[in-house]
Amino acid sequence: MDTTELRRLVEEQLRLSRRQQARIRELEEERRPPLAVVGLGLRFPGDLRTPEQLWDFLRGDAHAVTGIPDDRPGLRAAYQAGPVRPGRSYVDRAAFLTDIGHFDADFFGISQREAELLDPQQRLLLETAWEALERAGVAVRRADRLDVGVFLGMMASEYGERLAVQEDKTPLDPYYATGGGLCFGAGRISYVMGFAGPVVSVDTACSSSLVALHLASRALRADECRYALVCGSNLLLSPNLMVSLCQSRALSPEGRSKSFLASADGYGRGEGVGVLVLMRLDEAEREGRPILAVVRGSAVNHDGAASGLTVPSGPAQQEVVRAALADAGVGAADVGCVEAHGTGTLLGDPVEVGALDAALGDAVRERGVPLAIGSVKARLNHLEAASGVAGLMKTVLMLHHGEIPAALSESEGPLNEHIPWDRLGFTVPRRNAPWPAELPRRVAGVNSFGMSGTNAHVVLEAYQPAGEENGPADTGGPELLTLSARDPQALATLGAAVVARLRTTDPADLPALCHTLRSGRAPLGYRVAVVGGTADELAVRVAAAVRRPAEPVGRLRPVTLWVAADHTALAVALDALHARYPGLLPPDAGAEVPDRWVALLGRLGVRVRCRRDTGRPADVARLQWPGVDGTAHVAPLVTAVPEAAPGLLLDALAALFLAGLDVRFDHLRPAGARFRPDLPTYPFRRRRFWVDEPVGSATTAYAEPGAGADEPLPTDRAGIEAYLMSELRDVLRADEELDPSRSFLETGGDSFVSTLFMTRIEERFQVALTPDDLPIDRPLAALLATIADHITGRPVAAGERE
Repeated sequence: MDTTELRRLVEEQLRLSRRQQARIRELEEERRPPLAVVGLGLRFPGDLRTPEQLWDFLRGDAHAVTGIPDDRPGLRAAYQAGPVRPGRSYVDRAAFLTDIGHFDADFFGISQREAELLDPQQRLLLETAWEALERAGVAVRRADRLDVGVFLGMMASEYGERLAVQEDKTPLDPYYATGGGLCFGAGRISYVMGFAGPVVSVDTACSSSLVALHLASRALRADECRYALVCGSNLLLSPNLMVSLCQSRALSPEGRSKSFLASADGYGRGEGVGVLVLMRLDEAEREGRPILAVVRGSAVNHDGAASGLTVPSGPAQQEVVRAALADAGVGAADVGCVEAHGTGTLLGDPVEVGALDAALGDAVRERGVPLAIGSVKARLNHLEAASGVAGLMKTVLMLHHGEIPAALSESEGPLNEHIPWDRLGFTVPRRNAPWPAELPRRVAGVNSFGMSGTNAHVVLEAYQPAGEENGPADTGGPELLTLSARDPQALATLGAAVVARLRTTDPADLPALCHTLRSGRAPLGYRVAVVGGTADELAVRVAAAVRRPAEPVGRLRPVTLWVAADHTALAVALDALHARYPGLLPPDAGAEVPDRWVALLGRLGVRVRCRRDTGRPADVARLQWPGVDGTAHVAPLVTAVPEAAPGLLLDALAALFLAGLDVRFDHLRPAGARFRPDLPTYPFRRRRFWVDEPVGSATTAYAEPGAGADEPLPTDRAGIEAYLMSELRDVLRADEELDPSRSFLETGGDSFVSTLFMTRIEERFQVALTPDDLPIDRPLAALLATIADHITGRPVAAGERE
């Protein structure tokens, strides 16, 4: 064999080897696809309610520790300064949330009765989950049954203790179980929002929410759900755990975590609720989601036969870090930062740093660039079951901004002398700094270790788009901006926030802003829809719209599409729409032009009857529908200038949206526009729902059943219906009069409320009712009339019940 032939064979083998390696990489990518973090929602100490506020806080030098709030009398009563004493807590400081008693029960269709008995964690999880999805651009329509999985880390539910400890057990109605059980925190999110994916509650103590992410990742990779909510929650509502932790001296007497410091003397407790939205990276890119960071891999294990159940195991921690790197396909030398567990204990911190050194140290020293380590606990305290979510959010923001904030300030003293810092290639940053430019990738790890012995580690990377395949957003032409809310006050508040944002919006960002607000928000009963060519023009029109008296939208009547006989202009208009909105037109280009218009409108949720138009030659195509008062509403779609079709379509959709149609704006995405994660989210109404904590002999007062109204005579039908309305209001514990046009379900009723309501009726009137006797999906007026039928024995015509 000559040299030429040998060279040819070698080159052929090399090409074959490269193809095989590429295919192996493809198979690995299919088996372990990267995941995108596309949305964040949070309530953290320091009154931090948005990702932007959290990032500003992390870049500053404040900490969130405060004294015990007035609404936690049990924690105050258990405190006694000094050494450990049986039954006492030596801690009077922690990182508390500023507002856990207020909740928008009406927004989530929950009655006042149920809201009062709901663990505030469940209320906060509903709000933060909604906000996280809005920031991801995922509109939650309950009827859509979105393929969303919910994975919640939560280890305690202490709110119910204030009911259970009382001698009087009458407050323990069915909501005591669903309001406080750990499983119901995740289940309620899925129920209220109508999700179809798996629902899992995780309790592995402090590692709970990072284990929840691990399970969510596996579910996404296995196609068990399209989106996943990774949640963590923790509130300090009872003195019991505080006292128990003090008995083992686990807590710092100062109530503050001092991660990696020589002054570390136990951890400081904290409260918090956080939600991350995850999905597969390729789908996030295709849908134009805001990709904040990429989850590459994760791992979970247990300490096993360690020296004690609650004693950390260095070897197990090494194993979980290595396993997560292997799952991520990332080398130790690529890791530039680790968000450590960092509880701030003399024992725990050295064990953790030793495990990190064993897993990463050699590669870090060889590359010559130090590994930054820190812990958000030094700023927010230890959020226990929610600590993993807090560490994840900090890491996501670091990767997104390309900056590592200071882990400790210069004034906080020397580092833990039990850690050999001089021989490690690690650094605890004392000032904010950019991500090391010497590292080709921005990769970070997040550690979390549970007191139960369960360890978890997650590997994340900064998102690097493959290219600007979509190009810059199209800024030519008018824009449609829509807003909606449950009530006029919320609509006005949301409108004001959006107007303020529009005043500072760059013209290049306007298409993405409008796309996010109309496609990434659920349509609610009170609405605004405006069309304008600039941000200032839209701001003026939104401000004017929210100043007008708001009325709830009604039900849209059938819509007719009228088209002219000559289809030439219709075809030109379709071309203009395709240029502006590439994803709008259905793929069937061979259909008749009017049929393509029908399909186009159908993609937007506008179901039309197509008719040939001979009476209005000025309009080549128009939409027409009857209003509530019978007046015909007309919206031209194509005129003698077919190139104007994009603007006319926006005007028509605005009118239909205001008329009550659930327009599906997803396909109305301008070329290059992506969802924005930093726009105003829903302004939840703040109403207080709270059961005071009994101290000493204090008890909670509850209204006796039937205390609201006098019982009417059996022949007084109007009086019976008024009485029933009063009883229902009392069961719901509603402060305001109930709207008879709303259904039982819309008023916050459920199976528990119906059972309590039927029991009262049966006791008062000696009638037997079944769930089939209650038309819960019809207006309350019809429901009460049906019940009155049974009480009086006189049926009523259907027309009387509407």
